[in-house]
Amino acid sequence: MALKVELKPNERIIIGSVVIRNDEQRTRFFIEGEAPILREKDILTAASADTPAKKIYLSIQLMYLAGDATHGHEVYFQLVRDFVEAAPSSLSHVHEINNRILSGDLYKALKAAKTLIAYEADLIENAKRI
Repeated sequence: MALKVELKPNERIIIGSVVIRNDEQRTRFFIEGEAPILREKDILTAASADTPAKKIYLSIQLMYLAGDATHGHEVYFQLVRDFVEAAPSSLSHVHEINNRILSGDLYKALKAAKTLIAYEADLIENAKRI
């Protein structure tokens, strides 16, 4: 079964190791076969990974795009250790991400990392109120 993708004008998507940018018109196409796919809204760059949780997301993104959970895992685990040390209350989020990685579902690990980013934003917002 093919994956149907609709791109907005000028939207980017990563398929495998290739970045594709849409033209000026909305486009629909079908992807047949297996390859890592990330829409622009789910892509982080090194420059946009400006918080610890976003750096964790970026490290998982690189694993996902490489198709290899061991790709850069030393960096990932160091980032996670530092994050949990700074925010022990985040441990349940980190467990969810780790379980997804260990089960080989890196796309779902990315989705779980998005919840960690939201959790981090809440922690920062609460700290500002104090």
